[in-house]
Amino acid sequence: MKRCTWAEKNDLERDYHDEEWGLPVTDDRRHFEMIILEGAQSGLSWLTILAKREGYRRAFAGFDPTKVAAFNEFKQERILDGAEIVRHRGKVASTVKNARAFLAIQEEFGSFNAYVWRFVDGTPINNAWKTTGEVPAATPLSERIGKDLKARGFSFVGPTTVYSYLQAVGIVNDHLRDCFRYQAVLEAQAALGSGT
Repeated sequence: MKRCTWAEKNDLERDYHDEEWGLPVTDDRRHFEMIILEGAQSGLSWLTILAKREGYRRAFAGFDPTKVAAFNEFKQERILDGAEIVRHRGKVASTVKNARAFLAIQEEFGSFNAYVWRFVDGTPINNAWKTTGEVPAATPLSERIGKDLKARGFSFVGPTTVYSYLQAVGIVNDHLRDCFRYQAVLEAQAALGSGT
């Protein structure tokens, strides 16, 4: 079974690739989880974050943005005292800040899902790369979304981080053309229809 080459190194990345990566997301809590995890990855490997994913879920209230937005400094210090996540003060503070900005977007657009999918008119971008080397680290789309998120109060949302997020939530399908998941993602898109 042919996979994207980045997913062949270990079971965690393989399972994430085979079961989640690139499937179109419409659930706001899942959007919040992925935007936070991608920001946490900044400067680190994705494997590091995947290995601590359950710890992030526990530390950040199951990625409930309403609960996270209410975290005070004492709660943030308690998170930093634990070993469940990557202990980076700026990234923990950013998660709380981003939760507040996330709620503001939900208030304005009805959902974060409606906000983010409007950048592609509700239609996923399906690339057809043949090699990993063709896949970009960032695009004009990720730059535009990152700039808009920053203007709305988000941090750790540079163009590369945002592009990784777009890949993760299926706004962009960057499975290689000969990867067995490429077609599965197309089928998931078709089953979802235009409801994004």
